[in-house]
Amino acid sequence: MRARDRSLAKLVSVEEKVIPVVEEQLKVGKRLRETGITKIRKIVHRAEEVVDEPLQADEVQVERVPVNRFVEGPVAVREENGTTIVPVLEEVLVVEKRLLLKEELHITKRSKTFHKPQKAILRKEEVVVEHIDSKER
Repeated sequence: MRARDRSLAKLVSVEEKVIPVVEEQLKVGKRLRETGITKIRKIVHRAEEVVDEPLQADEVQVERVPVNRFVEGPVAVREENGTTIVPVLEEVLVVEKRLLLKEELHITKRSKTFHKPQKAILRKEEVVVEHIDSKER
């Protein structure tokens, strides 16, 4: 290379510059941040109420009715005018064996209605939800 070419080469290399190319990149992220508190309360209200509903009770009256009559065979339980009749039999030794209807039980059922007030505790729940913003705390 000649001297002139060398100086040209130096000139060219001196004028070369590196220009950086910049690129911006976006990085997106999330983080947790407390914005407030939610409180939930449950309130139980109690109220006493009087319950007065009609109640029904059955009474049974048993009446022994002597019959003392011989019968040919077992006698079935029967009902007459709202009364249940239960035969009571007894074997009696005779020259021959026969059934003697000893007695009958006449059972009459009567219903009566009455009031007997009762106290009952009733509970009622109420829920209260509050949201407290973190700026208020």
